[in-house]
Amino acid sequence: MGIESIDRAPVLSIAVVNMGMGSKILSEAKKVGISGGTIFLGRGTVKKPILELLGLDEVKKEIVFMISDKKLEERLHEDLTEKFHLDKPNKGILFSSPVNRTVGIRNRDNADNWKMGGKVNMDYEVVFTVVERGLGQEVVDAATAAGSRGATIINARGSGIHENTMFFSMNIEPEKEIVMIIIEKEKSDKIIKSIEEAMHIDEPGKGVMFAMDVTKASGLVKGDK
Repeated sequence: MGIESIDRAPVLSIAVVNMGMGSKILSEAKKVGISGGTIFLGRGTVKKPILELLGLDEVKKEIVFMISDKKLEERLHEDLTEKFHLDKPNKGILFSSPVNRTVGIRNRDNADNWKMGGKVNMDYEVVFTVVERGLGQEVVDAATAAGSRGATIINARGSGIHENTMFFSMNIEPEKEIVMIIIEKEKSDKIIKSIEEAMHIDEPGKGVMFAMDVTKASGLVKGDK
């Protein structure tokens, strides 16, 4: 694959930020050259006893999905990290994945070995699990039991009750939840197996689960999953 083809390869960048920040992320991303994006509403889960006791273990989040050419990935991370201080704790997370991997096509070179935080090869995966509404927390519980420390639950529904939401070219009917978990690759098999067994994903109509490599991340620290 030539350099020009690599630069034009589609990349999905996802920002997870606190409520009210999604539109600001998109506005800044457009200055970089991103044509647009979609903002989903969700909630983050953090397993800390004192927060659970106070009822503050779930935080409302906005999840911004942006697709662009790979050549914009580096600049997007640099600009958004600087503008929104993503290198500071609790300011948000931004990560990217190659879109073509969701359909089973993998690059055969090292084009997506991006340097971030002193590391060249990213060792994270993002796992998406789509289940019926109300079952998202069960997915989180299964992942937590296998070593995950948190997740983001996204409410997947159209703007009207009869509308569907498109997610990676899949129809996500109203009343669904998407659970997004970022995990270290060394732990991913155990966590994925735990979710699969707890939610019976292999049975028809029980849900959909898929994983993608993370090629670049901002705002992650060791221990974020």
